Amino acid sequence: MRAAILRNIGDETLDVVDDVETVETGPGLVKVAIRATGVCHSDLSGMKGIVPQPTPAVLGHEGAGEIVEVGEGVTSVAVGDHVVVSWVPPCGSCSYCIGGQPNLCMTIMFTSAVTPRFVQGGEQVGGFAGTGTFAEEVVLPAEGVIKIDDDVPFEIASLIGCGVMTGVGAAINTAQVQPGSSVVVFGCGGVGISVIQGARIAGAAEIVAVDLVESKREDAKRFGATHACAPDELDALKAQLTANEGFDYGFEVVGLGRTIRATYDAVRRGGTAVIVGMGAETDKIEFSAWELFFSEKTLKGTFYGSADVRRDFHRLLRLWRAGRLDLEGMVSQTLGMEDINRALTDMQEGKVIRTVIKL
Repeated sequence: MRAAILRNIGDETLDVVDDVETVETGPGLVKVAIRATGVCHSDLSGMKGIVPQPTPAVLGHEGAGEIVEVGEGVTSVAVGDHVVVSWVPPCGSCSYCIGGQPNLCMTIMFTSAVTPRFVQGGEQVGGFAGTGTFAEEVVLPAEGVIKIDDDVPFEIASLIGCGVMTGVGAAINTAQVQPGSSVVVFGCGGVGISVIQGARIAGAAEIVAVDLVESKREDAKRFGATHACAPDELDALKAQLTANEGFDYGFEVVGLGRTIRATYDAVRRGGTAVIVGMGAETDKIEFSAWELFFSEKTLKGTFYGSADVRRDFHRLLRLWRAGRLDLEGMVSQTLGMEDINRALTDMQEGKVIRTVIKL
């Protein structure tokens, strides 16, 4: 089958080949025929080494498809079911799952991340984030697929698997944005747009989109931002909208120390700054002991939108059906597998909101 393989960390392109096989569908595993997969900036982070990933590996982690084979003991899905891939499979029994934070469950994820998913010419090949959706088929833990209704288009379903869940979840799960509140979002790519949609759904009164790129700021307005500005224009807008007190909620969706600091500074005393962007381990941020005490701000990270995928994938699809979550508008281009490297380049250059690859 076809797949797109990262040979070495630092490579700028993937090796698109047609001689890859999946591993066997053993006990507790399922084989998914991937019908569509989103191209996410995290795939680029994997190529650069920001996200640890042994190579060789098939990239992609934002997919949807159809179950074509189930291993022994699997009862949660059956052949023919349509599913969304979750790169953080909740085990259902650890302290995090029982305690209401299944997005932090590492029981399956750690093992899955280093388990080969594919074989090429006798060599084992991994899957990015324990998945590998840039392939026509992939074998995954049964916990890593969530059944959905058959009438949901695969290209729509694939977006739910990472970017949309991360962004919308950051607003409605992590921050729990309140109706009538003010929100600022730094970074208006696919995940940032999803944060904006989540804040809109939650009932925020003002949603300010901050980005260096004018076209992204215009995109943000289409998806619910009430205002948009370049970074150097934010102070004036903050003064206008909040009497210079600061925003109730801030979201950083870039993954840089300087924008994390800017997000913290943009929220009011007692406000909440949520870090959505995935940055490098070496990128440090400095705060004074006094400001942390005096401002009483909440600074928190969000991992996978603080989601319980077993519940939240369906919540998002219900919002989509109700016309409150725009997923069609986020699919700015749909390409084939042969265009995977072009799609990655477009994502790197910020030319698209989200590309979907159809297999």
